[in-house]
Amino acid sequence: MPDAAGPAAGAAHRPRRFDPARRDRIVDACLDVLAEAGVAGTSHRKVAAAADVPLGSMTYHFDGMEELLHEAFGQFTQEFAATFERRMTGAQDRDSAVEAVVQIVTQDVFASRRDLVLTHELYVLAAREPAYRVLTDEWMRRSRAALERHFDPATARLLDALIEGLTLHRALATGPHEDIDVAEAVRRITTPAAR
Repeated sequence: MPDAAGPAAGAAHRPRRFDPARRDRIVDACLDVLAEAGVAGTSHRKVAAAADVPLGSMTYHFDGMEELLHEAFGQFTQEFAATFERRMTGAQDRDSAVEAVVQIVTQDVFASRRDLVLTHELYVLAAREPAYRVLTDEWMRRSRAALERHFDPATARLLDALIEGLTLHRALATGPHEDIDVAEAVRRITTPAAR
């Protein structure tokens, strides 16, 4: 006769793995999967595998894929906005502010192919789903506020649009990118017109 305190009983007393960073790891893994497979190719199973967590953790931490996607893209936009703000806060005068904008384009926005892909995955999703436009709207609001530390509101809007447009062009272009072109575009927008 089998022992009542056999393997099943022992399993019930096995200590749970303490993993306080699991939720954050899932969000980070979701961004990696999104960059690799796109929104359409992202699933609970793929994210769980990338995060090295049991599949059940997905439903424990998130009500569904929409909540996970929203949180992942929310984290992505918050990090990007914070980088933007750091660059602009560090500028001491108009010339260094112009250089900061150039660095945002050439070093931050285009730091990796992953970030470019994530940016465009979010844009497409936001174009279809109003809930994601809240994220992009807040991102643009923070970007413009950072730019307005050094530029008037109209110039800040133009610079923000330039950055978005350059992101698209650089993501889709097959040829090399010239940083000098970025610097020239920023200077043209920020140089007061002669009267």
